[in-house]
Amino acid sequence: MKKISCLFFLILIFANIVNATNIKWQAPRRKANKSADPQAIKGGIVNLYGGQSPKSLNYYLDNNTFSAMIFGMLFDSLLNIDPITSEFTPGIADRWAVSDDGLTYYFMIDKNAKWSDGKSITAADVKFTFDTIMDPKNLTGPHKTGLEIFDPPIIIDTYTIKFTAKEKHWKNLLELSSLSILPEHNMKDKDFNKINFEFPVVSGPYRIQKINEGIMITLQRRRDWWQRNFADMKNIYNFEVINWRIVANPDDAFELFKKGQIDIYPVYTSRIWVNETTGDRFDKNWIVKQKVVNFNPIGFQGWAMNMRNEIFSDVRVRKALAHLINRKMMNEKLMFNQYFLHRSYFEDLYDGKKNICQNELIEFDIEKAKKLLDDADWKVDKTGRRMKGGKYLEFEFLIRDKSLEKFINIFAEDLKKVGINLKITLVDFAEWAKRMDTFKFDMTWASWSSGLFKDPESMWHSKEADRIQGNNITGFKNAKVDELIEKSRVIFDINERNRIYREIDKIIFNEHPYILLWNINYTRLLYWNKFSKPKNVLSKYGDERSAYIYWWYDEDKNLELKDAMSANPPEALPPEKFEIKYTE
Repeated sequence: MKKISCLFFLILIFANIVNATNIKWQAPRRKANKSADPQAIKGGIVNLYGGQSPKSLNYYLDNNTFSAMIFGMLFDSLLNIDPITSEFTPGIADRWAVSDDGLTYYFMIDKNAKWSDGKSITAADVKFTFDTIMDPKNLTGPHKTGLEIFDPPIIIDTYTIKFTAKEKHWKNLLELSSLSILPEHNMKDKDFNKINFEFPVVSGPYRIQKINEGIMITLQRRRDWWQRNFADMKNIYNFEVINWRIVANPDDAFELFKKGQIDIYPVYTSRIWVNETTGDRFDKNWIVKQKVVNFNPIGFQGWAMNMRNEIFSDVRVRKALAHLINRKMMNEKLMFNQYFLHRSYFEDLYDGKKNICQNELIEFDIEKAKKLLDDADWKVDKTGRRMKGGKYLEFEFLIRDKSLEKFINIFAEDLKKVGINLKITLVDFAEWAKRMDTFKFDMTWASWSSGLFKDPESMWHSKEADRIQGNNITGFKNAKVDELIEKSRVIFDINERNRIYREIDKIIFNEHPYILLWNINYTRLLYWNKFSKPKNVLSKYGDERSAYIYWWYDEDKNLELKDAMSANPPEALPPEKFEIKYTE
């Protein structure tokens, strides 16, 4: 029996080797990155605003944009994506193949690929990464969603690995290609749920130099990065040192920026953009103010209601609450009318021409809100408060940024007018994330970025509603949405998928899991005039984070800035163009 088992095992290995030699590999030549500037120079320090202290820099454990950004600088992915064409390009794997039925995927690791300790990156590292994410004991919830469709991968040889999907899905290759590969030899004997800030072995262009908890996170450029000399990786990741200042309050960060302690400040507060960009630093062009219009996908922000809680289980209550936020007034009085009001969860799927959003714009209307609450049997008692089944209609609003209170206080006052009490609870980011991960909240302010390729599954499929640390924070469940998501899985035409997603959008909108807020369709930047940049300032689909990849420190500009500021009287620098519109 032992001999038969060994023979069977050898036959399997031989079969895999034969298959691997007969497949049609895609191995595109690496080409120069057209978003980068060939004049870029390596060196210098850039000081950035990192927001509140994250609970983890391990993106697989903490699914937020800040952790994703840093993690992506520490660990290379299996494949890269061209920043202009959005086509797959080599990464850790220098070639790949997909079977005709779209179910089998092969990746061959570039033999040049090295970890920072000099060891080769191998197929075993890829398998370890997959197995780590899918391990039930690991808190990698959102990342399990896209990988559940695959069987555990099979290692063909040291540098070749094979994935088999249980079903066809347009996102299969994208899901695998975006995997940030982890070092098995460094992590295999550790509790992955406790790997948060220490990454001694990396593969990407940067390594962590120092973490001063609650104050600063410093990355150091790796001069021995294995991809540094490839054509598509030249002239990017130019800063020698990147410092992220950890500052909870954006207003405090702005004060540090004006003092020169932060170099680049993306503006998310209209008051700052409109009213607080005057004085010598701005008027004399020491600080550049720039509006960048490109093709950056538009996400959404809103007040998420936890539909697992009884008070939010009725759509009439959720819609009533949406009628009780005076968005137009807030936009005009508090944000200088800088924003458009959301009426969709996928704003950039509508072009205003062929595809017009049919969702109604929810207006502030106290009488409609009262009617909806009455219909939901939340009646006003003799004290003027809403009551149902012996319980008052009251809830907690969980926030992590004190600057948001001015909006919620207005909301609270309008809630009182219809008999609802609201409690505002301010916590730090770590506590907020902890409570969100376990759905211990009533209502919270949530902002979500978007991607070029929309995929509503992790946020809107019913099976994600109970996944700890998942993206479906509202607990949204809808059979028709599930059906449409399942239907879209096998559609490879992006236009047809987007048509389905617009149908999904209408259903979600009418269920009101969020009170939708507002957004802008461009990036507002302030930065000290000591950097050089590509002509488009930001990449085609990028926000301010692409500046950290494509810009570079310019010693000549820095000297000119210092001379202008120290002159008597102070001198102005040549003005920069205010509005930048992306051109190919």
